Amino acid sequence: MPSCEVPADRIEDGKTHAACFDYLRGDTMKIPVHHVKKHHSFGDFFYWNIVAAVPVITACIGIYRNSILWFVVYLIVCAVGVVLIYRFYCTHCPHYVEGGKTTKCMFFWGVPKFFTPRPGPLSGFDKSVVFCAPAMVILLPLYWLYTQTELLIIFVLSLTVFLLTVRRYECVRCTYFECPANQVSEEMKDQYRVSEEGNTLPE
Repeated sequence: MPSCEVPADRIEDGKTHAACFDYLRGDTMKIPVHHVKKHHSFGDFFYWNIVAAVPVITACIGIYRNSILWFVVYLIVCAVGVVLIYRFYCTHCPHYVEGGKTTKCMFFWGVPKFFTPRPGPLSGFDKSVVFCAPAMVILLPLYWLYTQTELLIIFVLSLTVFLLTVRRYECVRCTYFECPANQVSEEMKDQYRVSEEGNTLPE
């Protein structure tokens, strides 16, 4: 049993081990987020692109085994999807709006800012594009993966891990507060705004 320091009010009738288990399973399993993450590092970019590459490469293998033509089509769909997301989503994000001439975030590093920054929330059309672009990348391979059980399992599991991990570790501290997926608490948003006004936010 791993050791842990359980607050006295969590121990009932001397049942320290049970309290320790409940304590580890409960509050301490939550991700400790102390401030909004203003900047990403190259390590973030490297990590998240590797994680995202697993379902994409799995899809490519599944399609390539059946049709080289559709494999090429899928690569084009992926490329177009990335461009659409960069244009209709990223141009709203602080990582794009602020900084130098290139984007440096968890998914793009050193990519020129081809499009005009558009700070603020997504429009209805932006949301439609941002939803449809990744949906095509995700749904298109299923036609070929359906008959390749092992690849389908890898695809679904790796995609699920990617989406849940982004939400668990990034959405809870993302600076793009207007994003529909943003999970930053109102308290943290207020602290961030105050810190930005005084330029005291730790990076």
